[in-house]
Amino acid sequence: MEKLMIRGGRPLRGTVSISGAKNSAIALLPAAILAESEVRLDNLPHISDVEIYKELLQELGCRVSWQEETLSIDPTGIQSIPMPNGRVKLLRASYYLMGALLGRFGEATIGLPGGCNFEPRPIDQHIKGFEALGAIVTNEHGAIRIKANELRGARIYMDVVSVGATINIMLAAARAKGSTIIENAAKEPEIIDVATLLNAMGAKIKGAGTETIRIEGVDRMHGCRHSIIPDRIQAGTYMIMAAATRGDVLIDNIIPKHMEALTAKLQEMGVHVYEMDESIRVVGQQDYEAVDVKALVYPGFATDLQSPMTSLLTQTTGVSILSDFVYSNRFKHVPELARMGAQIRVEGRSAIVEGGKLNAAKVRASDLRAGAALVVAALTVEEGVTEITGLEYIDRGYERLEEHLRGLGADVWREA
Repeated sequence: MEKLMIRGGRPLRGTVSISGAKNSAIALLPAAILAESEVRLDNLPHISDVEIYKELLQELGCRVSWQEETLSIDPTGIQSIPMPNGRVKLLRASYYLMGALLGRFGEATIGLPGGCNFEPRPIDQHIKGFEALGAIVTNEHGAIRIKANELRGARIYMDVVSVGATINIMLAAARAKGSTIIENAAKEPEIIDVATLLNAMGAKIKGAGTETIRIEGVDRMHGCRHSIIPDRIQAGTYMIMAAATRGDVLIDNIIPKHMEALTAKLQEMGVHVYEMDESIRVVGQQDYEAVDVKALVYPGFATDLQSPMTSLLTQTTGVSILSDFVYSNRFKHVPELARMGAQIRVEGRSAIVEGGKLNAAKVRASDLRAGAALVVAALTVEEGVTEITGLEYIDRGYERLEEHLRGLGADVWREA
């Protein structure tokens, strides 16, 4: 079992360049199969989720190859084969294959997805959208089978704001007959990124990034080249790390507007944050004020940054309240932080965090962002070495984490 070893107490200093967005990549890869010629994706992160998706596309008959930071996907040989088991179950975002295959072939059979296990994320809104477009959806021995004689546009109101369902419906509707309107759609930057790719492939999508998305279906789509947006969650994690270690870090290759909710909270705490055109400089201070944080759908504070933010709040003076109104049970990192001496109690959707020093300990990541929280916490510990296991989760979303941290002056390494 691999372990990440961190000897903390060192302020992070220097520059870190952010890779392409994980939450875009895992939707753009299946979107590429809607084309009938080669799609090239630039700035794709080298993370385990991308590697799994690459293998899934190859199983379907696509030719997929890396060329430095560009992944080429040639879907000309693709077939709609059932994928009820295997690697599809390792990846929560494998559900995007449902919308993509449905749009391309009018049918799909995909095993129920896996991924991080912090809370069940039902796909009822995905299914509602597919059925509105004319598909019949059944559950066959743990796999979802979706079939439509013909997909037809429809007006679809999302009962809850869902990034995954919004993207999945966009994928299927891009090649449906007629017009589709998605109301109460998610507004995340990754939605815009997927729509930009689809439009470059010949789709007709308007309104991405607003609560109403309009899609005019097309018969055929073609290849193109697309550069993925920077990963705002990765960027936010390094911003939090810089603040937690009282460091001075320039986070480069980002879109500062995507970071506004986090930037505001850091400044409220007393962190010095300087925005530039494509970068943000975070300068930590010795003393921080306690703050209250509410994780909300975009443009609110990102739920994916809630876990690492919990670790930062242990470095404040006073008591902070962190609430998550996106996922109700995303606090599995709290017992692990308690092993390190954190004073945190969970009440419903909220964690009450009392500031204080942390200690080195042996801890385990239970999901991707919980792993990031443990790394942030370990970097603040002034004596001893923290040992983190469950690295398979961290590797899902953070490209070359140890390399980046060492480049910023951290004492971090892996052991078998």
